[in-house]
Amino acid sequence: MKLVLWHLIGLPLFVGLLAGGFFLYGKWKYETPGPAEKPVVVMLPKGIGVRDIAGRLEGAGAISDEMIFRLGVRLEGADAALKAGEYEIPAQASMASIVGILRAGKSIQHRITLPEGLTSEQIMAIVAKDPVLKGKLPETPPEGSLLPETYSFTRGTTRAEIVARMREAHDKLIDKLWAGRAKDLPVKTKEEAVILASIVEKETGLPEERPLVASVFTNRLKMPMRLQSDPTIIYGLVGGKGPLGRPLRRSEIAKATPYNTYVIDGLPPTPICNPGEASLRAVLDPPETKHLYFVADGTGGHVFSDTLAQHRRNVAKWRKVERERRRKQGN
Repeated sequence: MKLVLWHLIGLPLFVGLLAGGFFLYGKWKYETPGPAEKPVVVMLPKGIGVRDIAGRLEGAGAISDEMIFRLGVRLEGADAALKAGEYEIPAQASMASIVGILRAGKSIQHRITLPEGLTSEQIMAIVAKDPVLKGKLPETPPEGSLLPETYSFTRGTTRAEIVARMREAHDKLIDKLWAGRAKDLPVKTKEEAVILASIVEKETGLPEERPLVASVFTNRLKMPMRLQSDPTIIYGLVGGKGPLGRPLRRSEIAKATPYNTYVIDGLPPTPICNPGEASLRAVLDPPETKHLYFVADGTGGHVFSDTLAQHRRNVAKWRKVERERRRKQGN
């Protein structure tokens, strides 16, 4: 009789208690902090299954029991919800929190920063050297068609995809700024606006000066008066491959080329770099000034003037500063 009662009551109760105990232990293990003492990076390729995910996590030291991880995923109904990607698992992250990270697809975000004023060829060199991007480099885009910015991307993004994003970002921005442009601008197309913005970009590295430089060139184009911008000559000489590395020669300033704005009227045929948002805004909504000239002030900025007489005085001051600087360097 006792044996019968054991089989009828005792054994099922024992099994139930054992199962309940295992469940409680598994739940505690699933929700308790994990073993990793520091953040762990795990790469989960497309098409990977839960078993392999658990194995990779355990192998990386992010979890201590892949079986409990798999059971937890199944109980949460997340078998098909875990996303591929490159993940940084925080130190001591619980299995439950890791599942949440993988369900949300919170992959590591890498970044590539493209400074304003680079040519398309220079930008493509940066893209080519990025160690995370993959794939071949696409054909170099037209000058001025890329938006300098910091772009976030996940591992596996191709170089062609990131370049396409740069072009799309540029197109969206110029469309937006063109729609809200000031009236009576001398630039009549978006392409002309980008050309002028690229010249502004190369003339000054100070954000606060870009509107003033834009006003000078806007005033000159309206007169009309030649732009007389050194960076346009330099671009014509180096073909967008980088800085000239030396001062311009007088013969180069006098030589007629499509990019020599000391010789040609109006704008050069193409942009001379990829301008940033600030330069584009400055060109499409310049402040109203009477400035026609500017020259370096010897401290990294420029002095602006309305008349040639004022400009000549400012040039004389700058040359004095340069002579004094060379004298001190020689001592």
